[in-house]
Amino acid sequence: MALLTRWFRIPFWQRVLAGFLLGGLAGWLLGPQAGPWFQPLGTLYVTLIKMIATPLVFFAVINAVASLHGQQSVAALGGRTFAWFAVTAALAVGVGLAVALVLQPGLGLGALVPDAGYVEKVVPGPVAVLLDVVPANPFMALAEGKILQVIFFAGLVGFALVKLGEKTARLRAQAGEASETMIQVTRFVLEFTPIGTFGLIAALVGTYGFERLLPLGGFVFALYLACALHIVFVYGGLLLAHGLNPLKFFRGAFPAMQIAFVASSSFAALPASLRAATHNLGVKPEYAAFAVPLGASIKMDGCGAIFPALTAVFVAQYFGIELSASQYFIILLASVLGSFGTAGVPGTAIVMATVVLSSAGLPLEGIGYLIAIDRVLDMMRTMTNVTGQVLVPVLVAKETGLLDQAVYDAASTDIGLEDEASRG
Repeated sequence: MALLTRWFRIPFWQRVLAGFLLGGLAGWLLGPQAGPWFQPLGTLYVTLIKMIATPLVFFAVINAVASLHGQQSVAALGGRTFAWFAVTAALAVGVGLAVALVLQPGLGLGALVPDAGYVEKVVPGPVAVLLDVVPANPFMALAEGKILQVIFFAGLVGFALVKLGEKTARLRAQAGEASETMIQVTRFVLEFTPIGTFGLIAALVGTYGFERLLPLGGFVFALYLACALHIVFVYGGLLLAHGLNPLKFFRGAFPAMQIAFVASSSFAALPASLRAATHNLGVKPEYAAFAVPLGASIKMDGCGAIFPALTAVFVAQYFGIELSASQYFIILLASVLGSFGTAGVPGTAIVMATVVLSSAGLPLEGIGYLIAIDRVLDMMRTMTNVTGQVLVPVLVAKETGLLDQAVYDAASTDIGLEDEASRG
């Protein structure tokens, strides 16, 4: 017990960082053997996260809708949230295009060979995507972890509880208790993050190999630079414009960013993102409960904005195609609207790249060249996604009086088992 007590006293982000560094060392030392040895730890961790994500969202959204009724218009909050999703996505496209034009990652390359596993993605139409938001069977949606469908059904249940008033007072209270229970389960599971990080990074470093990165190292560098610039300058600038200290935000959001980078999944990081927004940054839980899961479904600045924009310019440069002003506008429009139109579709980054290249009239086979390095690209893309998914609720909460400034200023980095009363 004394050893566990000392372990839990170490700040959460430091434990995760230790797992990351030790995992990288283990993968480098063991090489390909690291995969069979350590991948099961990472797989178990991701499975645990997926286990809690759906029920956490379900009960949190029901509780949120019931609690926000009469305090803030859910429609007004949703409108503000969508507006900031679109604005930050447009800025992300601009950053991606600027970095691609300056660094020119598609020039000076030899003959590239498309990855053997690349299959052109079938992009569903916007009507099909909208219809898919409504679950034919809500229990199947819960079982399959279709978050948009879960949000839709849970929202209806929440509105029904409000409409029935005192008849369902006990059920509303129980929904709140169920939400609190899932938050506690989330804290338990997140304590496994350092071990899961160790397993995922050890397997990645051991089995990937640097030889797969070398031919497209310029594109990898361009993507990482674009994402870093977007996070630091665009997100930081928006926080400053709202009178918020960016360093406090990044400190509070850092645990969710770490998990996103390692797991390469917005849904895997969702429980941590929700905890970071509420516990670390002071967003009112009733608002964060639907804004953060919604962002995990449609707010993809890394996968849906920066990556498609960068890919479009890369493909144009590689094939010697001069992009016109109208094509740049199409890339911007397709990236912003496409991220909403492909909400909930698996493989968002490749789907979005397909949408953008098709819209701009660029060769789709260019995507096949990038598949071999997609796992490395996805780490930074997902971290950018998740940072934005936490940022927008903070901005809207600040605008609408739903932000606890004292909690934000304290900016805890711990989202695990520490005392709820302790901050920092």
